[in-house]
Amino acid sequence: MSEIRLLDHSETLARIGGLAEVLADCVTDGASVGFMAPCGPADAVPFWQGVAAAVGEDATLLFAAERAGRVVGTVQVGIRQMPNQPHRADVKKLLVRASERGRGIARALMAAAEAEAARRGKTLLVLDTATGSPAETVYQRLGWQRAGVIPDYALYPDGRYCATTFFYKRIG
Repeated sequence: MSEIRLLDHSETLARIGGLAEVLADCVTDGASVGFMAPCGPADAVPFWQGVAAAVGEDATLLFAAERAGRVVGTVQVGIRQMPNQPHRADVKKLLVRASERGRGIARALMAAAEAEAARRGKTLLVLDTATGSPAETVYQRLGWQRAGVIPDYALYPDGRYCATTFFYKRIG
């Protein structure tokens, strides 16, 4: 069983190596999450350092799923928005190690993210994901509403174009 934790700045810094391993694993598995192949943990460290800074500035919530002290999944919620969007937050980078999928980790991470966002007064969450990806199915099962698809929005790690589906969910 994995434990879901909301990380503070120092905890994020302490787990950068594990977070980088999860991101690299997902890219190696073909996930379109902003990185190109090849992507090793060292390539992901600067990204996680930026996330740690955002956590320290209370701009981002970072959740980690851990099993036996090892990070096996993560998700972020961007809570700092423009003044006309105080009710909204962006869910970013739901990542679960390929070897850990199918165990409810994504569901648990999303439940924690949604609950904490609601606790902080957010009533609308938005996210995007690769069209046709397993994550798209996960979001639909969790009650997210499909808003639309943009073709050729991003690239897969191998360089192929990737359509992106946008979702939203009312919470709180």
